[in-house]
Amino acid sequence: MLIEDTQIPDVKILTPKRFGDDRGFFSETFNKNVFDAAVPGQTFVQDNHSLSRDVGVLRGLHFQHPPFAQGKLVRVISGSVLDVAVDIRKGSPTFGQHVAVTLSAENWQQLWVPAGFAHGFCTLEPDTAFFYKVTNFYAPDHDAGIAFDDPDLGINWPVNRDTVTLSGKDKELPRLKDIDSPFVYGENS
Repeated sequence: MLIEDTQIPDVKILTPKRFGDDRGFFSETFNKNVFDAAVPGQTFVQDNHSLSRDVGVLRGLHFQHPPFAQGKLVRVISGSVLDVAVDIRKGSPTFGQHVAVTLSAENWQQLWVPAGFAHGFCTLEPDTAFFYKVTNFYAPDHDAGIAFDDPDLGINWPVNRDTVTLSGKDKELPRLKDIDSPFVYGENS
């Protein structure tokens, strides 16, 4: 497995090897020993799988407040997405900055998004299946987020308010400057 740093070093791109022949392929998509060597101290407790039928479905930018903060290891099983992680850790040298990566079934890349980051993705193809491992259980009372189109974030999404498909909840998310982030750089990230 190839593991690469991004412009925000806590966010990592992982590319598992694929071994193919005339039958198809085999890939070890997660290996605890390899992952722990690159990102120590994480334990996954839940796997999630979503399907977005249309292009332009945007889910995010989401996070959970401590003590239910989640790290996420995300990948695409079919289709493709623009996947985004925004640093919301107070005091971080990269606070408010983001990493944007195209994840697809073709490039087979995964993205590690640690706790302390808001996460979201926008589908680039129909029938996109998105799979992710999380380090904490879903806790609706601790669920929060930031508006995908917050101009202070400067994310170059492939959609805008007129063309995006959002959930009702995601339509009402505040801007980063309007939340009190529960994350402090170096403490709970």
